[in-house]
Amino acid sequence: MRILFAEDTATSARLLLPTLKKAGLSVDLARSGRNTIEMLRNYDYGIAVIDLHLPDMDGYNVVNSLRLLKIQTPVIIISSLDQPEAKIRAFSMGADDYLTKPFDPAELVARIQAILRRSSGFAHPVIQVAELKLDLNSHTVMVHDQPVHLTCKEFSILELLVLRKGVAQTKETFLNHLYGGRDEPDIKIIDVFVCKLRKKLQAAGASDHLISTVWGKGYILNDPKAKMLSLPPQPAIPMPASIPEQHFQAAGD
Repeated sequence: MRILFAEDTATSARLLLPTLKKAGLSVDLARSGRNTIEMLRNYDYGIAVIDLHLPDMDGYNVVNSLRLLKIQTPVIIISSLDQPEAKIRAFSMGADDYLTKPFDPAELVARIQAILRRSSGFAHPVIQVAELKLDLNSHTVMVHDQPVHLTCKEFSILELLVLRKGVAQTKETFLNHLYGGRDEPDIKIIDVFVCKLRKKLQAAGASDHLISTVWGKGYILNDPKAKMLSLPPQPAIPMPASIPEQHFQAAGD
């Protein structure tokens, strides 16, 4: 998952990069509040981690501006301020979490993963769709309880499809998810990644129709349960008329 890290000192953010990368998170850095807003307007991030003290505007105004622009990207505010008033104000502006410095990088990762799950409607890190199981924390994939080994790019694509199951994702969305608008290859690379992903899942026993192509748009992960719920209600079968009581009498009566 790609996240945006807004920090006034890039050095502080880079100290966290190894832990974030190990957790499977790709990080883009923003140096100012305006830069943060612009990047969140133009690119699709799973979450933004925003320092309360940015050089041009504080984190409160950044979050407030995002919400006024109808940008619903989840936000974690980080700050050295530990007063309840600071936290209350951040939440009232639209922040989803508040973490006080100094903090353990592993705690930040845990909070990011929890918010990503909740924002996608999942309470547990292990998500199951049909015969597929995906663990958002350990970055493991299983089909029929057998492990499937994926590359980082393949996992990122499957992660996006699972978190947004039942909703078609454009190739541009995948490209942004993988590369964040920087050094992007040709969009046809998405077809290559999806093709390899499908082959690996199908080789493990996944349905051929688990990932479908939406022609002219992109790809979608099919949710069998959602399809069942969306079926129109069947007409009630009329009950047979009452059988006359004498039909139950023995032949010799």
